[in-house]
Amino acid sequence: MRVSYEWLKDMVDLPDDPADLVAALTRTGTEVEAVERVGANITKVVTSQVLERTLHPDSDHLYVCKMDVGPYNVDEQGNPMPLQVVCGAQNFRQGDKTVTALVGATLPGGVTIKKGKLRGVDSCGMNCSSRELGLGSDHAGIMILPADAPVGVDFVSWQKLSDTVIDCEITPNRPDCLSMAGMATEVAAVLDEDTHVELPRIARESAEFGRTADLVDVSIQDPSLCSRYAARVVRNVKIGPSPEWLARRIIAAGARPINNVVDVTNYVMFLTGQPLHAFDLGKLSERDGRRHVVVRAATDGERIVTLDGQTRTLTSDMVVITDDGHAPICLAGVMGGQNSEIDEGTVDVLLEAARFDAGHISRTSRNLTLMSEASIRFERQVDASACADVADVAAALFEACCSAQVCEGRVDEYPLVTKRVTIELRPDRVRALCGAPIETAFMASRLERLGCEVSRGADDTQAMVVLAPSNRPDLTREIDLVEEVLRLWGEGDVEPTLPAARNHAGGLTCEQRRLRQIGQVLRSCGLSETSTYNFADPDDLTRLGMGEQGRGVPVRILHPLVDNQSQMRRNLLAGLLRSVAYNRDHGVENVHLYEMGRVFFGHERRSQPTEPSYVAGVLGGAWGDDQWCAKREPLDFYDAKGVVETLLDALRVTKLRFRPADPATYGWLQPGRGAEVLAQGELIGWVGNVHPTALAAFDIDAPVVAFELAVAALQRLARRELPYEEVPTLPGVSIDLALVVDEAMSYEQLSQRIKSAGGKLLTDVRLFDVYRDPVRVGEGKKSMAFSLTYRAADHTLTSAEVDKAHERLIKKVMRSTGGEVRS
Repeated sequence: MRVSYEWLKDMVDLPDDPADLVAALTRTGTEVEAVERVGANITKVVTSQVLERTLHPDSDHLYVCKMDVGPYNVDEQGNPMPLQVVCGAQNFRQGDKTVTALVGATLPGGVTIKKGKLRGVDSCGMNCSSRELGLGSDHAGIMILPADAPVGVDFVSWQKLSDTVIDCEITPNRPDCLSMAGMATEVAAVLDEDTHVELPRIARESAEFGRTADLVDVSIQDPSLCSRYAARVVRNVKIGPSPEWLARRIIAAGARPINNVVDVTNYVMFLTGQPLHAFDLGKLSERDGRRHVVVRAATDGERIVTLDGQTRTLTSDMVVITDDGHAPICLAGVMGGQNSEIDEGTVDVLLEAARFDAGHISRTSRNLTLMSEASIRFERQVDASACADVADVAAALFEACCSAQVCEGRVDEYPLVTKRVTIELRPDRVRALCGAPIETAFMASRLERLGCEVSRGADDTQAMVVLAPSNRPDLTREIDLVEEVLRLWGEGDVEPTLPAARNHAGGLTCEQRRLRQIGQVLRSCGLSETSTYNFADPDDLTRLGMGEQGRGVPVRILHPLVDNQSQMRRNLLAGLLRSVAYNRDHGVENVHLYEMGRVFFGHERRSQPTEPSYVAGVLGGAWGDDQWCAKREPLDFYDAKGVVETLLDALRVTKLRFRPADPATYGWLQPGRGAEVLAQGELIGWVGNVHPTALAAFDIDAPVVAFELAVAALQRLARRELPYEEVPTLPGVSIDLALVVDEAMSYEQLSQRIKSAGGKLLTDVRLFDVYRDPVRVGEGKKSMAFSLTYRAADHTLTSAEVDKAHERLIKKVMRSTGGEVRS
């Protein structure tokens, strides 16, 4: 909401410095986004008078003018002389007073006036039109000032164009602040000042011009869509430029002046917060001597051409204003239709001031991607009780600015009357909740400043009865009034105190400590934490080569902010790869990132998705930059595996092992360079090189290794303490064993079979050599040499015990693998 400081001054007493008001608004909960100086972009523009006007010697439409610009009437030597300006306007005469931009002047849009020649004649300035000064759309001729206007004074100062506009961010629960009158009420409560809002009044309303009820009939088919519709008729409207005061205020509010009809409706909306719409009465069909306006729900597939020239296809969830129930003439609360548009031929105008259902207007605006100043106010809920009064204000301005004649009376359909809310406010309860000594008199006076009607009790402790204003739908409970009192009293003035609680020890839960520990370990490994969007591209899984099995159905976003973020994410890897690509595009090749976050698995017959948490990481490049004396090795599978092992070791997760990942299941991992992570026999994640095809889909041209672990499994399997094991005091026996097996046999498979066959005496298995030779070992074979350690906990092993256990191990392994002992 753009708040004009000069306009606001007419309604409430303000500090001399706008910065003081900005500070007060910020302190009481109204965020100020920007402060703008209006008129600062117009310099060296002065009032002037035409002393002489002669036809240009080389043109039939240009005039050479001698202008009186007061103290600026000097030549280069400082001698008095009129200013010479070549002007092409046709609407002025000798003796008229106008506005002249001098050489060096700046105008809106960054235009700078320079001395020049027009068809050989010097021109030392420019006579300005309203549009050139940013005061309207009229550019048919230059501005003609009143005969009593001074000459040679700064135009900005004389017209009071200098203004400060405070751009406030209004929260959705405060529709009252989407108007200048509402902001005046808010500021009055903040500064404890009286308001003096004077609304225009109709000068002459007469049946001589006709009775509105005889000219227009209004019917509301469904009161839940439109709870009130007030209509007024004004006749003999003269369309033209708006008065300068009206144009200035329209510009300060952030709109562009169009003509007096459009500007009046916009001005009333900015003033009161009630959107209006003006129909050309002559374009509506007549039956029984009257025009019949019907408010109804649109039908599916129904169409309307809106004022922006676009054909809109409607649905039954939208509301339309129709001509006698048939053709839509307005998309209610959003935009009017071309078939009832005000144009140069308009004579009689039908004014609409209505209250439409906020939910329907909000959905209509978003479904059609059609946001307007009116829809912003309607979807936040306008004050139905003020519709008729606002229609009168608009009619008064049509009378004053458009030379219109106001027809007697109005049509007012009000099927659902808005009732004001009565709330009981207990002063002692306010003080207890706020923890501040707020006086009862302060509560009553500030609530009255906000428009409430307050009935006080016999003393300061008795409850007050507060009647909330109809334009404050956010005030429904006692706690709402408490919040209003506290913010106006000053939250910063509340003395901090500790809560009165006993035996309440604060601290993190075990789950919270583990989450922090996970982050600390990964950061100690050299990874940096990142946070990517929860929104995802629907093609992410396809790009990765990741199947949908186990990831539910997509959770689609009804109205995505951008097209390529229309679903909730179902994996963390895609977002991390985008971060890698972004970093590499900006010259960062060594990228080590991790993220802890939720993913969203939807279900066919359930409204809520499952939201498991994962921790995932990506490693690209090397651990550091190359040095003059050493070159860094690129990161590979074993670096990521080492990070996972370090993390699980810190969490004291036992019985960890890695199993080769099946390429058919893990399509996003490079075959032969990926593994499943298991702990205590449970699959908890994966680690491996990302497949080159997946990397190319994310515009990454370098290897990346990644991992992902389920946070729930880590929480469940993590231990605070490890089981204590006695330090071995008895000697062990080490025996080397070389086994020749098929090339397809992995270390993980063979070591598991050795451990299973060794029994309780086998305490350690360590691979120390892998040997391949087609002649000595055999084609398609390999030799894997292990160092085996046998030890008993209660006695020293004998040679016979060791030999027996070792022979049993060899037989079992040979039988299960089909291998043989290499001599």
